[in-house]
Amino acid sequence: MSPARMFGPLTGLLLAQGSALTANRILLVTLPWLVLTSTGSPAQTGLIATCQVVPFVVVQALSGPLLDRVSARHVSALGDLASACAIAVLALSGTPPIWMLGVIAAVVGAADGPATAAKAVMVPVATAAAGQPLERGTGITTAVERAATAAGPALAGLLIATQGVQTALRLAATLFFLAALTGLAITAHRRRQAGPGGYFQQLREGADFLHADTSLRAIVAMIVASNFIDQAFLTVLLPVWARDHGQGAELVGLAISAFATASVGTALITAWIGNRLPRKHTYLIGFTISGVSRLVVLACGAPASVVLGVFAVAGLGSGLVNPIISALTYERVPAMLQGRVNTLITAWAWSGIPFGGLAGAALLSAAGLTASLWCCSAAYLVAVLRPGWRVQWHRRPDRTRAAPVPAPEPQTASV
Repeated sequence: MSPARMFGPLTGLLLAQGSALTANRILLVTLPWLVLTSTGSPAQTGLIATCQVVPFVVVQALSGPLLDRVSARHVSALGDLASACAIAVLALSGTPPIWMLGVIAAVVGAADGPATAAKAVMVPVATAAAGQPLERGTGITTAVERAATAAGPALAGLLIATQGVQTALRLAATLFFLAALTGLAITAHRRRQAGPGGYFQQLREGADFLHADTSLRAIVAMIVASNFIDQAFLTVLLPVWARDHGQGAELVGLAISAFATASVGTALITAWIGNRLPRKHTYLIGFTISGVSRLVVLACGAPASVVLGVFAVAGLGSGLVNPIISALTYERVPAMLQGRVNTLITAWAWSGIPFGGLAGAALLSAAGLTASLWCCSAAYLVAVLRPGWRVQWHRRPDRTRAAPVPAPEPQTASV
């Protein structure tokens, strides 16, 4: 088997994922800035963000049976193409009315939900087609996600400052279109087995499997809680801390960038040796470093230089642990349920994000900044420690393939 054939599906998946994620991170800065500069209303800015997040969560949760019935690469490509067309319309519309911004944000969210889920479903089969350990595939995909998180917002800010919002939107549309083209080129052997029953019965089967698996339930509960606290921290507590300590928005941006950039390095290390690391201890050390340390350093009133250093170290922990969690999740879900279960996990992971900022503001108003940071630190620690004794961390036989993967022929079946 030639290296080009072995790594073709995984390389194509990484290119599609990197393009789509970078486009999304550009929109993370560009859409709010467009709304804020055209309307001057923070409330309408928040409304547009909600218009994108809610369809993302709802449509992704409902798209699981679709991914188990049809080709994941087609779902990925069609979703990215729909996002590209919606953003292209926005880029050509000058200063659009608020209702148009809301509709386009909803279209992008609804299209991106299934497309993101489809790429996640393709990770184990593309990794297996390359003949690599599962931790290697999840480590590289984590590195790609963190690199996009570090580069996308910075690129958006640079383009908006020098070329204007429309240029940033055109780049996002181009990247979505590139992701769609690359996604169509992904090929690997995989047999789809959606099982009997109607669409909603299959959706229920995925929910029942997730509910019955104690380890998956513990992981999902941890992700929901940590994402909720992270949203409160990043959108409310961190900016308020920076303002109260005489810092500006640049500290917030530098801290987040330091976190994301550092996590790329350890994600690549995990891709290299992750299959030899003890999962439980790697998880406990990595998540304690990546989550709790950021909150504690602010609660202690450390200077800005120390804060940036701690955020970078926290990023190292995050890049170490996320591939481990992803690999464990893939292993525990049978091939015929991958779409349904993984979309539900992602939907749950996002479910608390729209409310995290509101909760952070309420806690800040009731308890003050320092007490809020200590409360969030304690809650984060409890959330990440619980899976330490609830999860079966040992490696399991590969359940992500419905049948053995044969040597590829010149014409391979699509994912």
